[in-house]
Parts: sequence; C-alpha cells; structure tokens
Amino acid sequence: MGNEPGNRREPSTSAGRAGLAEVAAEAGVSPSTVSHALNGTRAVRAETQERVVRAAERLGYTHNRAARGRGKRRTAVVGLVIDCIATTPFAGRIIQGAQEAARERGTLLMVVDSAGDLELEEGHLRALADRRVDGILLARSSHQEIERPDGIGDIPVVLIDAVPAHGWAVPAVAPDERGIAATAVAHLLAAGHQYVAFINAAGDTPATRGRYAGFRSAVEWAGLYDMHAVVERANPDAAGGRRMGRRLLDHASGERPTAIFCFNDQMAMGVYQAAEALGLEVPRDCSVVGVDDLEIVAAALDPGLTTMALPHREMGRWGMTSLLERIEGRAVDATEPFLLAGDLVERRSVAPPRRLMAWLKRR
Repeated sequence: MGNEPGNRREPSTSAGRAGLAEVAAEAGVSPSTVSHALNGTRAVRAETQERVVRAAERLGYTHNRAARGRGKRRTAVVGLVIDCIATTPFAGRIIQGAQEAARERGTLLMVVDSAGDLELEEGHLRALADRRVDGILLARSSHQEIERPDGIGDIPVVLIDAVPAHGWAVPAVAPDERGIAATAVAHLLAAGHQYVAFINAAGDTPATRGRYAGFRSAVEWAGLYDMHAVVERANPDAAGGRRMGRRLLDHASGERPTAIFCFNDQMAMGVYQAAEALGLEVPRDCSVVGVDDLEIVAAALDPGLTTMALPHREMGRWGMTSLLERIEGRAVDATEPFLLAGDLVERRSVAPPRRLMAWLKRR
C-alpha cells in the first residue's frame, strides 16, 4: 500500500535526513538493491535503477548525486594507482593502454604513484574515493598478490599486473607467466640447445612460480631432465645474474649450459658480464634469453638481447575496458585473473650451440 501510486510519502523537508532504508521502502526494493543501483557495483534492471534514483531525489537522499554519478559515470573520472612510475618504463605502457581505452569512452584518467609504499597507496585510494571517482585501477609491478584495500567502500576496482588475495573476488589481468617462460625456452630448444639453465628470481611470487612451471613444462616436453635442465635462484638484478651466470658458466671441462633463460633482462645483462669475464661470447658459447624487453637494456647490449615482452599496454587497455564495463553495470568475470600472452622479441643473443654448428659444417 505505502508504495502504490497516489500513496507515496511526501519528500523530506530536511535534506539529508533520509537514509538507505527509506529510499528502499520508497522504491519498493531492498537496501542492497538501492546500493547497487546508485553505486553501479552490480547490474540492476534499467527500470529498477530509474525508480531508485527518482525515490532518492524525492527524499533528498544526500548521497544521490554522487551515487547517480557512479551509476551513470556522471563524473567520468577514473583513478589509477600504480607503484612504479618513477622506477620502470612499464608503468608508462600500462598508463598508455588505460588512457587509450578511457579516451575512447569519454573518461578522464587520474594517475597517482605510490612508489611501492603501501601506506601511501592506501592514502591515494582513500583520496580518490573522497573525490568521487567512478572507479579505480590498482596496478602493481611484477604480478603481485593484493589484499583488499580498506577505505574504498563499494567503488568498482580492477587489478592490473596483479591478482587478488584469497577471499577478494575482483576482476584482474596479469601476464601468462607460464606461457611466457615456455615460449622463451621453446625458442632455445628450437635452436638445438639440449642443456638449458633457468636463473629464476628469489622469492615466492606468482611470477616466479609461473615462470618455473613454464620452464619445467618446456624442458620435460623436450625430454631434458635434471642435469640438462638446471634451475638456480638469485636476486632479480644484474648482480644476481652475474653471480649465478659465473657459477653456471665457469666449467673448464665444457660441461656447462649452452643456453640460459633469465627471469628478467637485468639478470640477462649480468650473465653477459659473467660470460665476458670468463672469456666466453654470447651467443657463440652461450645463448641468452630474458624477460621484459626493457629497451634500455635489451637493445643496448651487444649483441642485442632476445627477450619476452610483457603485455603492459594490453593489460592497461583490458583493465580500463573492464572497469568501465563494471561502472556501467555490466558483469565482468572475477572468478579467475585474465592472463595475457607475451611476445618474443628476437635480436641476436640466440644461436645454435657450437657442437651442433660444428656437426652441421661437417655434413
């Protein structure tokens, strides 16, 4: 009866007095439906959303302006919090992809850098929420696992180059680490290498686990086990690559890997340096493949480093597109992270092993 036409309550004479429950009663829906309709956190039928908005307006519900902006992207502003703008070029690629997708949909991208400081990141997230952005992209480097942040309420969120921790269902996009490693090692195997080493980064992360799994799957498919498929760990920098590269290559007897796959390009640079210190040449004595396509390293090395380029620009575009879909009330799969493949960038650091070359010359 109370919600029948002609029996509606009068608009509140004291703006801001009405709450979520009153709006729900006025619209004839549940409070959760009111929240979803006004905040765009879940798809609601168009006629229901319109009824909720009109009820909120009649009652002078104080949140209705921002809520209507959320549901209909009234602010047309999205925040991106990222942890590595000043330290890596990858952030620029993520921003570029996200900005392209935002521009196509008439949305402004607001970017802030946390510099890897979790307390600062939390402050940025709260500030964006206070400024009524329509949604938030949260990006981390190196495929990290992220706990649900406090202070953002029910603002739509999408993760980039990261995965949600257990218990947080949110759309996420990340590199296909297993596929990236398998492609790199397959390239070495196709060149004829039968003794391949992998220098993985120290630490237990989605990236280290995924690349290890990709390496193992590729070498086992080729029939290489243990002695001819060695895995070592080091810090993911040039010093770590130098130290481990020297350990792997310093064998006067020649019983050393003919190819080394590195967790990243900085470690690959360290392997180059170790090889040079031992009087060896890349790729004549050892082929090397990295990951990242960090141009300031990969293209500058002599010979140029063959490497796997991570899909940063594509992740930025996917993240923004998915976030805008959520803001507009469309469903986006949050059951599993969406994984994007990397691209093999061939330069001159891979060649057939010397023994194979000698055999081919004799034929």
